[in-house]
This record gives sequence, structure tokens and C-alpha cells, in this order.
Amino acid sequence: MQERGERKNMQTLESKIEAILFYKNEPLDIKKLSQLLNEKEKDVREALQNFGNSLNGRGICLIETEDEVSLATAPGTKDFIEQIAVGEMSREIGKAGLETLSIILYNGPVSRREVDYIRGVNSTFILRNLCIRGLIEKESDSKDQRVIRYKGSLSLLTHLGIKRVKELPDFDLFKDKITEIKTNDGE
Repeated sequence: MQERGERKNMQTLESKIEAILFYKNEPLDIKKLSQLLNEKEKDVREALQNFGNSLNGRGICLIETEDEVSLATAPGTKDFIEQIAVGEMSREIGKAGLETLSIILYNGPVSRREVDYIRGVNSTFILRNLCIRGLIEKESDSKDQRVIRYKGSLSLLTHLGIKRVKELPDFDLFKDKITEIKTNDGE
């Protein structure tokens, strides 16, 4: 009876891991994952092993390094996914993409959390799309290497016909407004 309870607990842990990795949509430190789950790292690693094995032959897989883990498309789906990506690249980025680009250009480098706060919604997939298109780039935060910040790419600046972000229309005005808002919000 106890063995069945442990197996059920492990399946629940695997489900939680799957949900977190899907939600985060980026590599996650295994120690951080253990903290989020309030579980021992050993148990999380075992659940990761089981979860990874359960994905064999599926369209997604678990990618692991010594200390990080992420969900990704399975290697066998590469050609199919590339066809879809080409289709995505030909579509317009839409209002949400333009909004996110504006936040990054006028307020960047900026973290996903900051973009989410300003937009009021989760921006993970928009940021991913903008990265894939080469419009924005990721960089590590100089104060906290675990935090990823986004900035406009050189190809975006070239496309916009500017040499530096400060050449954007009303850049100083918007930068001052952003600083004022941050000050009033207590950041």
C-alpha cells in the first residue's frame, strides 16, 4: 500500500514539473525547481528521469544539463517544426508584438517579469517569437546572472533605420515617463 502511495506522489511530482517547465518555457535551474516544489533535489532528479523516460517517442523531450532542465521539441520533429517556424516568420507580429517591442526599446534592457508587469499579461510566447525573428536579443543581468534581460537587436535597429535606440521618436520623453512611473510605483 505504501509503495502505491509513493508511486502516486512521484506521478504528482512529475505532473507539477511538467506544468512548471511548460509555464516557464525556458531552462530552469534544478535547485530552483526543487525549491519551487518544496522537494528534495534527489526526488526532483528522480521525477525528472521518470518524466523524461515517459516522453520517449513523443513530440517533446526533456533537455538536461548538470544543473538545468527544459522542455523542447523532440529531435525527430525538427523538419516539421522548421516548416511551421517559416510560416510564423512570414506573419505580422501583431499588436502584442509591437507593444512588447516598444517596451523593450524604450525601457530596455528589460526582464520578462518587467514586460509582463507593464503589459499586464504573460509575455513569454511574444518574447520567444520576437527572439526567433531576430528582433530582440537576450542578455544576462549584470546584477543577477539568473535573470534574463531583453534588448533590441542590431538587425531591428537597422530595419528601423536608426543607429542607436536614443534616436527613437520622443525617446527622452518616454524614458523620463518610465522613470517617473517606476518611482511612483516604488521600484
